[in-house]
Amino acid sequence: QRALGAPLARTTVTTILSRLYEKGSVTRVRAGRGYAYTPTEDAPGLTARRMHSELAKDEDRGAVLARFVSQLNDEDEALLRSLLDGGAE
Repeated sequence: QRALGAPLARTTVTTILSRLYEKGSVTRVRAGRGYAYTPTEDAPGLTARRMHSELAKDEDRGAVLARFVSQLNDEDEALLRSLLDGGAE
């Protein structure tokens, strides 16, 4: 609660964390009467998961990917090409 910086009720935080656990976004271990939660991925991993989720929503994956790539700036396009060619992140 303290880390969020917003006056949320404990039950609200618990509900949100429970939903994140069900979605696989956090893991949890018993800590006293409650749980201690840990993210399953870092920020880039979560962004990648969201991108995959959005891609899966459309039947024409080729069109979605083509539109995505066409909107990349030159620097991001070069980075993507490097990654696809086996370059490091």
